[in-house]
Amino acid sequence: MTYRFRIPATALLALSLLSACGSTQEEHAEGDAHEAAAEEYERGPHRGRMLRDGDFAIEMTIFEEGVDPEFRVYAYRGDQPVAPGEVQLTVGLKRLGGHVDRFSFKPQQDFLRGQGVVKEPHSFDVQIRAVESGKTHSWSYASYEGRTTIGAEAAKAGGVKSERAGPVAISELIDMAGRVEITPEGKADVRARLPGQIMSMNGELGQAVRRGQTLLRVESSHSLQTYSVTAPISGIIVEKNANVGDVTGDRALFVIADPTKLHAEFFVYPRDAERIRVGQRVALRSLSGEARLEASVEAVLPTADLISQTLVAHVHLPPEAANLFRPGMGVEGSFAVAQTQVPLAVRTKAIQRFRDFEVVYAKVGNTYEVRMLELGRRTPEWTEVLGGLDPGTEYVTDGAFLIRADVEKWGASHDH
Repeated sequence: MTYRFRIPATALLALSLLSACGSTQEEHAEGDAHEAAAEEYERGPHRGRMLRDGDFAIEMTIFEEGVDPEFRVYAYRGDQPVAPGEVQLTVGLKRLGGHVDRFSFKPQQDFLRGQGVVKEPHSFDVQIRAVESGKTHSWSYASYEGRTTIGAEAAKAGGVKSERAGPVAISELIDMAGRVEITPEGKADVRARLPGQIMSMNGELGQAVRRGQTLLRVESSHSLQTYSVTAPISGIIVEKNANVGDVTGDRALFVIADPTKLHAEFFVYPRDAERIRVGQRVALRSLSGEARLEASVEAVLPTADLISQTLVAHVHLPPEAANLFRPGMGVEGSFAVAQTQVPLAVRTKAIQRFRDFEVVYAKVGNTYEVRMLELGRRTPEWTEVLGGLDPGTEYVTDGAFLIRADVEKWGASHDH
């Protein structure tokens, strides 16, 4: 089966660096191993790998139809089947990192059945010992999948980073939609103290003003004296509702807004209302996903909308949020309503596809290899690992798709 995926154009240079910069002796050796593993070998009647020693031979297969993967080995003498009870067989699988899985075998029907599951990935150095008719036969071969070797300098040039998997506090998240607004204290109306005619105006729409700055002068209708109207806060003039010569009234002549005083308003549905609390962390992002920041809930208003029955949660935004968000913009927020400590997790961004599995790439020295994962709870940052990865394993967090590309270059074979 061939796997295809898109690689961002910005990664093409990194990929070329991985190929060009990694020509160390170790990589040449690994490349030779890849080529050796990819070479066609003699296949037996059950499509397994034939191993011969004189007129005695065994056929190695991994059977996984309807069962967990298991070894099924067939014995032959002079290309004729040998009763499995006449052969004593042991197999050792040396994994990346040095761990060895050992298998004993018992006769079953016309084959020897391995006592244990051949765990994924099926990538190992195989050592076999068979005793038949008083003679001992030994074989060894490499069978790799999802493995590649890349020099340290090439990996660094390609932006590959790694860390060790371990316990993590995973947040339970509730996603909600909202919008960015200026806080009540960040907006002010400019009104005349006394009715009268506007004689001059210094403020224009979009103009930045400071607190106390004179914006207009008004001639009082009662005293015929002129007085100044100043800006009550610093900010930007966002509304202008009068011109020179107009008569003032109760209306706001200007509206000033401070764009650094922002909060996000989220609409909380009744099913979530009891779980949203002041102080909870919220991961905000723009609708495009490009602008992101962390904030916290500052208030949950106690009254519900009559029609939708939603409450409003206010999330305080720091002053630097003005560089990312504008008032009126739609946003999405992930509210951390609970936290659970899990014994093992990986960064969600590290997870890749390999065959029908979700995987990360374990790192041992300069060699990388897939680890098929059984996954639990998932958040944008962390994903719980229930199986397939040992605690403390170093795995690729950044640049994993580059490792995947190099693995794909050698082929994604799952042949036995």
